[in-house]
Amino acid sequence: MRLVMLGTGSFAVPTLHALAASTHDVACVISRPPRGRQQQASPLEQAGEALGLKTWSPESVNLPESQAELASFEADLLVVCDYGEILRPATLDAARLGAINLHGSLLPKYRGAAPVQWAMLRGETETGNSVFQITHGLDAGPCFAQQRILIDPDEDAGQLETRLAEMGAKLMSQVVDQLAAGTAKPIEQDAHLACKAPRLKKEDGAIAWSRSAQDIRNQVRALRPWPRAYTFWHRAEDVPLRLVIDRVAIGEAAAAVGKTAALPATAKPGAVLSADSRLFVAAGGGALEILELQPAGKRSMAAADFLRGHHVRVGDRLGPDMAPEVSHAR
Repeated sequence: MRLVMLGTGSFAVPTLHALAASTHDVACVISRPPRGRQQQASPLEQAGEALGLKTWSPESVNLPESQAELASFEADLLVVCDYGEILRPATLDAARLGAINLHGSLLPKYRGAAPVQWAMLRGETETGNSVFQITHGLDAGPCFAQQRILIDPDEDAGQLETRLAEMGAKLMSQVVDQLAAGTAKPIEQDAHLACKAPRLKKEDGAIAWSRSAQDIRNQVRALRPWPRAYTFWHRAEDVPLRLVIDRVAIGEAAAAVGKTAALPATAKPGAVLSADSRLFVAAGGGALEILELQPAGKRSMAAADFLRGHHVRVGDRLGPDMAPEVSHAR
């Protein structure tokens, strides 16, 4: 089949490599153009150029002139992965079989721009990929295939996305082969089971220490590498210092510290419980150990290194800069 691939981020790169190595013809690779200060071509555009494929970065693929250019490729199928723009009906009509999309969740769960992150935020132990037909609804078209994967409790969203991208490339190739052979069997999604995974914002990284230690750990993992979880260390004789929290742990040591905290103030969420060589903080339902963090203006470092350079005291508070703490309840 003659294919046109639309994608932008690194999640799409393994799929492009798989399609380029297949018996199908990739007529063009379409990516979103650079935005703001970013002047570098997207990861997928760079991958397409490296493979010697034609690349194109229109301002919008939904403009009439872009749709006409897209139709000129006479593609059988549009293959979409991590593109960043919703395709309008006239755009989908530019290919004989329309468009299919690789999505990093077990649809109908986590429809939207951040499925991997929201699966972690909600404490899921399993997720996967779905390849579906793009229709007018957001990630709502019938599914051709799915694959499941266990979420490693110690991995972050970036690591999980990498695993899903590699797996998804094989799944997408299988579906393209089935469509070419006329053997693909789409299955309608159950809309009653759908939940949304909206794009994250920087403020979603604010840690509410009144939440459980497990919820905070999920937040730290889900928001790495972006937008990253953060809090502020309220110091007795200085302005609050912003801390990006990159890695935390819950274990017997953290539980023991939480149970033996002596001062009433230290039992409040966000209170520092221990700051000798290890940093323990009270959460809403127990204690949590900070393993790795990045103070404002510095590199990311182990908590032990941070404690050697900063005088953190038991009873110090971690929390929002000035505003009330936020919640991720949606």
